[in-house]
Amino acid sequence: MRIELVKRPQHSKLFSVLSPFIALALTLVAGAIMFALLGKNPFQALFFYFVDPLRELWSLHELAIKAAPLILIAVGLSICYLSNNWNIGAEGQFIIGGIVGSILPVVYPGIQGPLVLPLMLLMGMLGGAAYASIPALLKTRFNTNEILTSLMLVYVAQLFLDWLVRGPWRNPEGNNFPETRRFHADAILPELFPADGRANWGIVFAILAGILAWLFITRTLKGFEVRVIGSSPRAGRFAGFSSKKMVFFAFMVSGALAGLAGISEVSGAIGQLRPSISPGYGFAAIIVAFLGRLNPLGIIAAGFLLALTYLGGEAAQISLGISDKVARVFQGMLLFFVLGCDTLIHYRIRFVGLARQEGQPAGAPKAAAPAAEGA
Repeated sequence: MRIELVKRPQHSKLFSVLSPFIALALTLVAGAIMFALLGKNPFQALFFYFVDPLRELWSLHELAIKAAPLILIAVGLSICYLSNNWNIGAEGQFIIGGIVGSILPVVYPGIQGPLVLPLMLLMGMLGGAAYASIPALLKTRFNTNEILTSLMLVYVAQLFLDWLVRGPWRNPEGNNFPETRRFHADAILPELFPADGRANWGIVFAILAGILAWLFITRTLKGFEVRVIGSSPRAGRFAGFSSKKMVFFAFMVSGALAGLAGISEVSGAIGQLRPSISPGYGFAAIIVAFLGRLNPLGIIAAGFLLALTYLGGEAAQISLGISDKVARVFQGMLLFFVLGCDTLIHYRIRFVGLARQEGQPAGAPKAAAPAAEGA
């Protein structure tokens, strides 16, 4: 017996809308069970995850800091996925964006002035877009699988960053620690409300990117092209759209936003390059993209929700004494239930029996039914 997924001729629009909420509810139930198995009070654990981080003003600032890169990356990924191009390497594009955008304050610290920060942001976007163009080129030129190539390039970016901060870019006055020099004042992303917390302009970039991406997808011809090629490449060819050009467009837009997220994180929350500049934002943004239904406006809300699990995970580690791996399991369960709900809404499960006629070898065609009498 085998299990098959059969596409439903019609699926419920109501359940399609409710799918993220159902997935979240199932995640809460599964999370409560997980905490109970770990010997922790489930209600207390969920309180620390979803309520405790919202009780103080400084926590809201930290929530904005963590939501900004998630939203920026996920918005870019939504355009990629809507066009049926699977960019799994946003983490690498995030890192390269942070590296390229840091060239001015690290290599040329003497260059200062009001134009430094805009140039850094632009260079970060260009770096992320250029790095994302590599899997796009490999797919269009050699028909390679973009999932594998974009994912493998993540490790290249991580190792390149580690080499830079331990070698040529290491701070000569940093007591041999693996980090670059601190950015000067003109290279720091300004805080929105300096008197209240650390939230910077990164969250503004993220929300603007979500709104502009929604307008692009729903109101422009290029956005229509993205949706047509993503839903039916054959129809796109008949309409005169180029699937190869779309691969480059989708990957480079996605990479540019990931690069912007990278340099915003480095110049804002961190202020220098270190061996690790991301807790896995590029991978967590995949959850955000699907939780937001690949809708840029939905992604804004989903980004804040997943950022809450980061803060909640840190609070739970301190208050309950659990491992940081538990927070990642929690996020993984959320993605699992989102994909599971979507699958069951659009497909039904069919059990197929592999019946074998007596004496008939496996795989042989069944004997034809006898003709009816008088036929």
